[in-house]
Amino acid sequence: MESPCILVCSIDTETGYCLGCGRTREEIGAWTRYTSDERRSLMATLPARLAAMPRQAPMTERSA
Repeated sequence: MESPCILVCSIDTETGYCLGCGRTREEIGAWTRYTSDERRSLMATLPARLAAMPRQAPMTERSA
């Protein structure tokens, strides 16, 4: 089954999109119930979603 998942599962609180794949929680949960055409259609929208998301500053290590 096709999937945009890259195993970076974290939901952005502002957009509601996964930082890894760009899907919403609802879309992730329903993924296996979508038809192949529905999955492909949604996957076509993900690059634009990810490009529009605000970039987050990288996490830094804390000194001990």
